[in-house]
Amino acid sequence: MATANSSNILSSTFYLTGIPGYEEFHHWISIPFCLLYLVGIMGNCTILHIVRTDPRLHEPMYYFLAMLSLTDMGMSLPTMISLFRVLWSISREIQFNTCVVQMFFIHTFSFTESSVLLAMALDRYVAICHPLRYATILTPTLITKIGIAALLRSALPVIPLLARLAFFPFCHSHILSHSHCLHQDVIRLACADTKFNVIYGLVLITLLWGMDSLGIFVSYVFILHSVLKISSQEGRFKALNTCASHICAVLILYVPMIGLSIVHRFAKHSSPLIHVFMAHIYLLVPPVLNPIIYSVKTKQIRQGILHLVFPQESVLL
Repeated sequence: MATANSSNILSSTFYLTGIPGYEEFHHWISIPFCLLYLVGIMGNCTILHIVRTDPRLHEPMYYFLAMLSLTDMGMSLPTMISLFRVLWSISREIQFNTCVVQMFFIHTFSFTESSVLLAMALDRYVAICHPLRYATILTPTLITKIGIAALLRSALPVIPLLARLAFFPFCHSHILSHSHCLHQDVIRLACADTKFNVIYGLVLITLLWGMDSLGIFVSYVFILHSVLKISSQEGRFKALNTCASHICAVLILYVPMIGLSIVHRFAKHSSPLIHVFMAHIYLLVPPVLNPIIYSVKTKQIRQGILHLVFPQESVLL
């Protein structure tokens, strides 16, 4: 019976939701989403190409930036196909297995992005507080280990959470609230005791995001302490300016993340549009804005883009 029940669940079909109340405008709504995905993909691919091909950017700060671009795409791309299948009226259906895989990528890369931002905060701490030892501390080997550790730290704890879904019967409505699968949305449809998943999910978020945000905060306390010791105002401004892009990236991830969590936990009966709006902001804003911010605020990235677009003029300059 358990095997039959599990087999039945694994073959379950869920139904995705587009923009509630605006179904007749889905084709038009898909246009700005297409533009956002295009900007995000092109921006992050450009960052990755520039960091890989420009020897001047083979430094810890830019390696971490490349990691951020990879995690941005890893978090947003799994939702792209299901979103456009709904908006273009191709199909609203998504199989249980596909839903679990999509959840795995979304939640894993969401946690990974937070870990990468912590690594970038430590990078700024070493660069400002220990500039003479910067290259010897953050070696390519250590950076590789940090990247692998961030991915494993994010992926492994998610597996037990999603594995338990295979044993839940879904006898309620199979209609999801979004155009993609989220764990907190799927367990809402289960007609079983989901207490473990709810508590485990909250503990996981508190530990991973909480530890990362605390680490980022502590790093900036030490950075600010070192900056205030700089005698010249110009020196203090220059040191803090190197952190501006990272601070923006932290806010871009954590503000929508906190907003989405609050909506799911405390505003369950609010308008479905609010849930959909917050979910899309959370998944689309970081991949779109991070490359733009780093391109505007980082001179080396800006020069790399100019060299990529105007190679002859860049050589002359």
